[in-house]
Formats: sequence, structure tokens, C-alpha cells
Amino acid sequence: MTSRIVVKIGSSSLTTEEGGLDRSSITFFAREIAALAEQGHEVLLVTSGAVAAGFREIGYPQRPKQLHEKQAAAAVGQALLMQAYQQAFAAHRVTTAQILLTRTDFHSRKRMGNAGMTVEELLKQRVIPIFNENDTVSVDELKFGDNDLLSALVANLVKAQHLVILTDTNGLYTADPRKDPAAVRYDRIPEITAEIYAYAGGSGSSVGTGGMRSKVGAAKVATRGGVPVFVGSVKEPGDMQKAVDGTGKGTYFETRLAALSRKKQWLGFMSTPLGTVVVDNGAEEALVHGGHSLLPVGVKRVLGTFHAGDVVEVLGMDDTLLGRGIVNYDDDQLRLIAGLPSGEVMKQLNSIHRLEVIHRDEWITLK
Repeated sequence: MTSRIVVKIGSSSLTTEEGGLDRSSITFFAREIAALAEQGHEVLLVTSGAVAAGFREIGYPQRPKQLHEKQAAAAVGQALLMQAYQQAFAAHRVTTAQILLTRTDFHSRKRMGNAGMTVEELLKQRVIPIFNENDTVSVDELKFGDNDLLSALVANLVKAQHLVILTDTNGLYTADPRKDPAAVRYDRIPEITAEIYAYAGGSGSSVGTGGMRSKVGAAKVATRGGVPVFVGSVKEPGDMQKAVDGTGKGTYFETRLAALSRKKQWLGFMSTPLGTVVVDNGAEEALVHGGHSLLPVGVKRVLGTFHAGDVVEVLGMDDTLLGRGIVNYDDDQLRLIAGLPSGEVMKQLNSIHRLEVIHRDEWITLK
């Protein structure tokens, strides 16, 4: 059965330690991906490597650290990266397309929708979209983290059946297998817990920026959107097929959740919360497990400045993040009615559009 697959390849898999593209690696990955496409799968590629590909070409002796230097290196490297991909895929008669994105593109529901329609048309025409972060205009506080998060957002956007995140190690271990011979690999993870996060380490390469923790975070986003994730290595012919088939050299993050609508995706992972609402235990139960709306009586504290129609985060009494929602009140209105039963709310406010602080249709659980 054919499926829609998002493959993410990081800088360390595409470039040499000294900087510059590893053409043999790009040729190998193009062959592996083209084999999936030949079977009828719809494949989307999320790639890193622009800065690593370009910093030697521009004359820097090592990977730059200053933002403007990284952006200059990316401007040179992105052209080289796409040229290499186009040549490698052309050998298999596969056409590719470049799509450069930033976090702010996902903040806008309209721009996200436009991107989704473009991708659907490319897939219809049997073109492989190649996504990368637009490093020449991105700033550090808005970056995706070696594109791990970007791959999860793309997988959710297109409602993929698989997200394959490639890394130098063959999955998530209980410790760094390079340092601890007793480390044990997780073959399958049904739920990403705090313990799983604790096992994820830092960056493992001098040319990349994302470590295992970044990949586990991406898996959290993708699985919440109903997309199962493989994190592991693809180094030999046929490994990509094995990763998709469920027998790959890595860790599988499972999910029982259904795919999210684009509205829920945007609300949960792409919007910018402008305030915080803390709720009591009864409201937490109603929101997280009961499928109910948030009423004023359940609100304990209101933090930040926001207006009706803005996105806010909702925390439990222990400051645990419960989810996000679109609020129906300005912050000063909500402070006035926090904790009041519905009958009292009507007395405090002369005009009210709707009673709910956050309607269940405008809410996503993230706990």
C-alpha cells in the first residue's frame, strides 16, 4: 500500500566534518528516496545543510557563529545544496522543488494553508518537495532546531503516514552508546514521557545543531498530530525501505491519535500564545478528559496582556501545560470574572458575546 512519507536529513549526514557537501551521501539518499517514489509513495524531503555546505565556499575557516555570517553562508550553501539534489534525483528521472520556510510562515493560518495547497499540487504532479529553513532571513530565536521541528510540522501539515528522521545513531538509547557499552536502545516508544526526554542528549556533530532531544521533541509534535515517527540511521541500500516498513535501524515513536485539522495544528504548535490562564483541578479535568469548554468559574489566575480572539496557554494548578485555546475575553475582563459562577458573570459584564472563556472547538490538549 502506498503512503505519504516525510524524510528529514540533517547536516551531519550530508556534509563532511570539514564543511562542504558530501556528494556520495546525497547520491545515496536520492537513490533511497527515489526507490520509494518508484513504488508510488508520495515523498517529501526536509533537509538541513545550507550553512554547512556554504561556509567553506564563502571563505570561512570553520562553521560561523555570528548570525550574519551564518546567513551569508546559507545564501551560498542553499544554491549548492539544491543543485546537488537536483542532479542526484535527475539520475532517477525525479523532479524536485525547493520550498524555504520560517517559523513565521507557520504562525499565519493563511500562509500555512497556501503552503499546503502548493505542496498538494507538487505531489499531484509527482514532484518531490524539498523543504529547508530560510536561513538567510531566520533569527536564532525563531529557528526550527536543525529542522527536526520543521519536519514534524510538515508531516502534520500534509497528514503524512510516516515521518522518518535520520540521525548518526540508530535510535534512542538509555545512555550515549558511544560512551556507555551498557546502553540499551528503545525499539518502540508508545508514549513520550519525561523519562524519555531525560535520555535524549545534546548535539553529536560539529556541523549540525540538533541533538536527540530535538528529535524527541519533533516526535512529540508529530505523534500528537497522528503521525508515527522513526528516528534512526539509513546507511546501507534498502535501509530507507526498512525504516518505512517498521524494521529499520532505530526507534519507532507510536501514536494512536488521529490526524489533526490544520486549525488544530496551527493552534497547538504554530500559533504564538499572548497570555496564560491558570485553572483549578475541576477545570483541568473538564478540559483534558471531559471534552468540555473552559468556564470563568474554573479560572484561578490570569497572566499577560491579551484580547478576545488571541491564543493563550492554559496551565494546571501545578503549572503543568494543559493546552492552548482561543480566548473570548480581554485579559482585564477575565480578571474581573475569574472564579465566578455563570450567573455572576452576567452581572459583572454589561455585554458578553459568549460565556465560555475558551470554547472546546477552539481548544487543543497538549498535556
